[in-house]
Amino acid sequence: MSTATVHDPALAPATRPARRSHLRLVGLDEVPAMAIAPSQGGDQLRLTRRGRLAITLTVATLLALAVTVLLGAVLSAGAASGETLVVQPGQTLSEIAATELPWLPLDRGVVQIQLANDLSTLHVQAGQELEIPGR
Repeated sequence: MSTATVHDPALAPATRPARRSHLRLVGLDEVPAMAIAPSQGGDQLRLTRRGRLAITLTVATLLALAVTVLLGAVLSAGAASGETLVVQPGQTLSEIAATELPWLPLDRGVVQIQLANDLSTLHVQAGQELEIPGR
């Protein structure tokens, strides 16, 4: 068995004009001198969109971290700078909270003093030193 092909130009699909490939082999004589010459140091650095985004995010993260650290230091210094008070004979924790933290409700003032001094009860003794928070 043998096959034969008949070439009929009317039946052949329409051919497109040959297009030039965008990639081609370039010889050394066709390369511009700037492409071969070593860098002279006058070239500027060009960043891509992704590079600019990476630098922006890095700087923003570092700034946020610095602000967080500074705020933490300021707030902890403010909390640690509370005034100390020596309990007098006959004074109660409620009296101390009422006189030293008048802007807070009495129950909140008592709790704040308890938290600042690691107290588990309302009882205080004469001569005991208490830290008064928020001053």
